[in-house]
Amino acid sequence: MGAEGADFLQLNLGDAPAGGLSDWLTRQLRQAISDGRLPVGSRLPASRVLATELRVSRGVVTEAYQRLSEHGQVAGRGRGGTIVVAAPAPSRLAAPGPTLTEPVPVAEPARPARALFQDVPGADIFDSLRAAPARIDLTPGVPDLAAFPRAAWLRAERAVLAGLSPADFGYGDPRGTPALRTAVANWLARTRGFRADPADVIIVNGVAQGVGLFAQVLRDHGIDQVAVEDPGSLGLRQHLQSLRLRTVPVTVDSGGVRVDELRASGAAAVMLTPAHQFPTGVVLDGERRRELIGWARDGGLIIEDDYDAEHRYDRPPVPAVRSMLTEQVCYVGSVSKLLAPALRVGWILPPPRHAATLVAAKRSADLGNAVLPQLVLARLMESGELERQLRFLRKRHRRRRDAMIDAIAAQLPGARVHGAAAGLHLMVTFDADFDDGELAAAALAHGIKVQPLSWHRQSPGPPGLVLGYAANPPAILTEGIATIAGITAKPH
Repeated sequence: MGAEGADFLQLNLGDAPAGGLSDWLTRQLRQAISDGRLPVGSRLPASRVLATELRVSRGVVTEAYQRLSEHGQVAGRGRGGTIVVAAPAPSRLAAPGPTLTEPVPVAEPARPARALFQDVPGADIFDSLRAAPARIDLTPGVPDLAAFPRAAWLRAERAVLAGLSPADFGYGDPRGTPALRTAVANWLARTRGFRADPADVIIVNGVAQGVGLFAQVLRDHGIDQVAVEDPGSLGLRQHLQSLRLRTVPVTVDSGGVRVDELRASGAAAVMLTPAHQFPTGVVLDGERRRELIGWARDGGLIIEDDYDAEHRYDRPPVPAVRSMLTEQVCYVGSVSKLLAPALRVGWILPPPRHAATLVAAKRSADLGNAVLPQLVLARLMESGELERQLRFLRKRHRRRRDAMIDAIAAQLPGARVHGAAAGLHLMVTFDADFDDGELAAAALAHGIKVQPLSWHRQSPGPPGLVLGYAANPPAILTEGIATIAGITAKPH
């Protein structure tokens, strides 16, 4: 009897080695994804159908699909089947991988890598780094984009569209739709421990716009400088500076921001990430919270970026500062890390006395966010789908975090890990004295994208890296850390 095969990809079982059918099928599918025969968005045959055509057990096919899923290349969509969600770099399939101390064989990779990390980062540094090619992207703050709940979003979108009247397609309220403002208020009550009136909520295009609108309020009140955490987000610092606000560094230690330094700085406002400080991962402790509230009651304004608050694994929830002091806290949050940055949906709850000014600024900026995504998100929030998504992501992120920690312990024994209890990234510091920008450049030359800790420092400190783990499966994270370990083994 002739060899069995399938019309799908012209798979021919006669090409398979004796034994190892799942390995063979996995390679064939991965190659097809890599070379474009199976583009992102295409659907694989049902496992039962493909197994019947190949005349193999269904377990052979399900094992191959599972391996591709673990590497983030396909994802199950329930009744929607198994969908291709990401393509591997062709170079990883065409030839054996490079040694740890050799750059990836791309045309002159070292020059652009060095250029990215050589000078003081400019305003376009994150755009440039995002565009730089890499086999493995360990950029912090990137969520698992393959986990976006497409089926749930589509169901909610159909339900929303079915219930809309023609008038609902007109211009919306610049503050946001009542449905989403109510859903956000309810979400914050359930997940962040404070009650908010929907009238207090203003829907914005992500945290960046919320901060930008509040910056206008600060300047209108004669405030031209904002204290920021050190270490703290380079991107946030650049954003504030682009808004014509000077940034004053205030030290962050194991208890969070140093409120004594904040008082001494003379700054009238401070930008904080108290639930999971970026990049250190520390939580603003109880004593510092009391000191901070005392500072605010003396007239200081707090901009609270509730960064990564939902993504916690080994510690109890931390209440938002807003829950303790409404009058002096401007609270900002978004769904960028929970669903996807592409949605550009966030919210701001300003101090009540500034609400009207914020609404006017939002109206002038864009007349309000797009209505349809707001209504779909509101439905997801109120239906419980967003909680289900959060529970799913916590399990997935915990496995990935553990894989990265294990890889660091095995491959980088001299490195210290910070901020592992929550978030989507780890901060790693080293005892050795070297330029972490050079390490990041060498990593990029080897195909691994990371951020040097020095980018996020304004004061001197030990070298380190900020490593995101949410967007990659465990095997890829282990490979990335092994590559970095090979680089650090060489003299700097």
